[in-house]
Order: sequence, then C-alpha cells, then structure tokens
Amino acid sequence: MLKVSLTFLAVALLCLGLADIEVTTLNPWQEIERIGSGFVTPDMPVLLGFRDAILNTVTFAFCGIAIGLGFGSVLALFFQYTPVRLFCAFIRAIHEIFWAFLFLPVVGLNPVCGVLAIGIPYAGVFGKVFAEILQEADQRPQEGLPAGTNRLSRFLYGVVPVIYDDLKGYTSYRFECALRSSAILGFIGLPTLGYHLETAFREGMYSVAPALLYAFYLLIASLRYWVKPKLVIIYVTASFALISTEVNISLQNITRFLTYEILPWPMRREGILSGTGEVTLPLRQVWQWGVDIFANEALPGMWNTVVLTQVVLAGSAIFTLLCFGSICRHLMPQRPLRGLAHYGLIVLRTTPEYIMAYAFLQMWGPSMLPAIVAITLHNGAILSYLTGKNADLVELPMDAPRKRRNRYLYEILPRVYGQFLAFLFYRWEVMMRESAMLGILGIFTIGFFIDSAIAADKLDKAVLLIVFTAFLNMGIDSISQLIRKRLRVTTGAAYTCQA
Repeated sequence: MLKVSLTFLAVALLCLGLADIEVTTLNPWQEIERIGSGFVTPDMPVLLGFRDAILNTVTFAFCGIAIGLGFGSVLALFFQYTPVRLFCAFIRAIHEIFWAFLFLPVVGLNPVCGVLAIGIPYAGVFGKVFAEILQEADQRPQEGLPAGTNRLSRFLYGVVPVIYDDLKGYTSYRFECALRSSAILGFIGLPTLGYHLETAFREGMYSVAPALLYAFYLLIASLRYWVKPKLVIIYVTASFALISTEVNISLQNITRFLTYEILPWPMRREGILSGTGEVTLPLRQVWQWGVDIFANEALPGMWNTVVLTQVVLAGSAIFTLLCFGSICRHLMPQRPLRGLAHYGLIVLRTTPEYIMAYAFLQMWGPSMLPAIVAITLHNGAILSYLTGKNADLVELPMDAPRKRRNRYLYEILPRVYGQFLAFLFYRWEVMMRESAMLGILGIFTIGFFIDSAIAADKLDKAVLLIVFTAFLNMGIDSISQLIRKRLRVTTGAAYTCQA
C-alpha cells in the first residue's frame, strides 16, 4: 500500500509541475475581501424572488432520481452480463452537464433537458451500486423459503428485506447528489439555483450569491425532516406534474439530431453546400476529420484532464489524512470541536465543486488553480467524513498512546488506511468527470473543447469529444478496480463514493 501511495504522490508532483497554475487577476485580495464580506452580510430577503428557482431545483432532482432509480434497478438485475456492465459504465462516465449539452439541441432549454441529464447517468450509477449490494447481500434468508418458490417471490421475500436499508440509504444520498446536479445545471441556462448563482457571481452581487448558497445548504440539511419514504411517491408525482406543463418535444428535432446533425461534417458537407441535404460516405475524409479532432483537441484536452485529476487525487488524499481526525472520537475527544469540524465538512461536500470553482475563478482568473482547490476541497470533505466515521469504529487497546499524534500514527491510521485507499480510488473516476466538466469554465481540459464545439454549433465534434471523455473515464474506472483488487482493499461503505 505504501509503495502504491508513494507512486501516486510522485505522479501528482510531476503533474503539478506540468499544470497551468497562476493567478491572473490584478488584485485578488480585494475580490476575496468583497466575497468574504458578502458571506458575512447575505441579502436573505432577496430569496423570496427565487422561489421558482428553488422549486425547479427540487423538481428536477426528484424527476431525475426517479428515472435513474427505475432504469438503474432493471439494469442491476442484468448487471452480470458484459454488455449491460459496459452500457452502465458508458452512461455514468459522461457528466450531467455534458448530457445536458447533448439534449439541448433536441429538446431545447426546458425541464426535460435537465431531468434526462440527471436521470441517464444516475441510471448507470444505480445499476452498478445496486448490483454490488445484491451481490454482497446475505443469502441465508432465501434458504428458509419453501421449495419451489418462484424467482420473483424469492427476490421479494428473501432478498429485498435484507438489502432494503442499504437501498434506502444510498437512494437518499443519491438524491442529495441530484440536488447538487440540478443546481449546477443552472449554469448552462436551466432555471435552477445555479442560473442565479452564476448571474450573482458574474455581476459581483456578493451578498446575493451567499444568500442563495445558504438557501441551498438549508435545503440539503432539511432533507431528513421532509423527505420521508411514505411521501416520496407524492413528491415525484407532483414534480412530474409540474414539469409536464413546460414539456415541448419535437419528434422532428430528435430524428434530425440522431440521423443528421451528429454525423461527421464530411458526410454532410456536399449536401449542405449543394442545398440538397444529401449524406455521403467519404471514408478518407471522415477518418481525417476524426484524426484532426483527436490530435488537435481531444488529445491535449484529455492530457490536461489527466494532469488535473492526478493533482487533485493526491490533494484530496492529503486533505483527508490531515482532516479526518477532526471528527474522530479517538483523536478529537472534545464533542463541540468535533461537531464544528463535522459541519465544516458538510458545507464543503454539499457545495457543488462547479460553484466553488466558479467563485475561485472570479478571484484568481482562469487557470487550473480554481479547479484544483475546488475539487480537492469537495472530494477531500467527502473522504474525510467517510474515513472519520470508519475510524470511529476502531476499538483501541487498553495501552493505546495518550498523545494524539502517536495514537493517530500507530493505532488509527494503520487500521483505516486500506479502507481509505478504497474510498480514494472509488472517487478517482468521479474526480476525472469533474476535471473534464470544469473545462466549460475556461480551463483547458476536454470540457473546454466540448463547450467550444457546442457554442460553434458543431454537434458532430461535440459528440465525438464526449465519447472520448466517456472512454477516458471508463479507462480510469478499470484501472481503479485493478488497483483495489491488487491491494485487496475492501469496498465496505464505498457506495457513498460513487457520487
């Protein structure tokens, strides 16, 4: 484990030297002071004017999670088949914002775009996680069922009661993730909280932006009080009813997108120039078109994505190792201090990394620095929470060191390090998706080139770049699985890491 950790640290240091890290704003401290002042003096009354945005954030999340849960549950039952596993890996490898980019030309800027952008990748995530839960479920209750019980009954009475708590717990956590996804979809124009956050930051309204963030924190914190299992069906039904009034889907647009607009430009060139709309198949030109995009955009974009990912992977690990002790009862016996640290981690992991990166971008200018800090803080907070909770389960011997430093180094860290690596490598794929996605903020990861292609109305190029992104993420996920198997680290409660 130590050898692998040092290897990844060395790679991260090398990548840090290659990363574009600089502060380009003329007076970043003045901007930091203005933002800090805004967080201390938020304009809370302005929230009354954003009720529709808050409602849209919730309804998009409920509809998206319902679609993801429904299709993901079916995929989980057939996850043992290779085509299903590859399909789940592919759809979850594409970030929600990129899915929204794909749906914008088809359905337009309406709720369907946001709901599908959340539901499709979440179906892949649910499929994988539920399949793992089913695989790890205790099989003994099925032995008590009468002989000849059909497969459906065995599943309903012998499996569901055993895995129900795990399913409910993960679905609850995934809904929190859906709220974050719904919020950041506002940054591409959908009418959620992110839309108004982007406007507030861009126009320097630093008392309005914190008010919106505080409303979002309150929304997340209050989930346990109003999202009850018995009421979920009502919430989902009401959410679909609300968005149905704004649905406007054209079958013609869908057909044109799938059969014409995403075809490589060389196949459409002659038809567009002649005005006939004819599609040809010039294989040499199509091949050259793909090679040019790969060499000039995909390759440098993927390289920068990998560089950024490796830096934040190590950064998140260091953040976790430094901070998880602040919420561990063995290392921080003072309950008030543990509580304060716990709430600090809640804020960091609740704040979408896109929003943090956007705020840091206003302070420091466009480079990898805002993305590095944002992704590190967000993922480090999640990993610190999971590792800290795991450390609480450790039973210390009677002769455990009294000094916290010695207790940390010789008792706690050796016992949780394997599980910590499992958590970290589970997050690796997520960090890669986040690094790619933050390119739409002007950072030169592959998301930058996808955003540029969408802005130039080159949907064929955007689709090809998104496919490259998906395969890159699938590759990282495969490497992560191989490393975990080689180290023989258990996944345990790592379902929470599949955010």
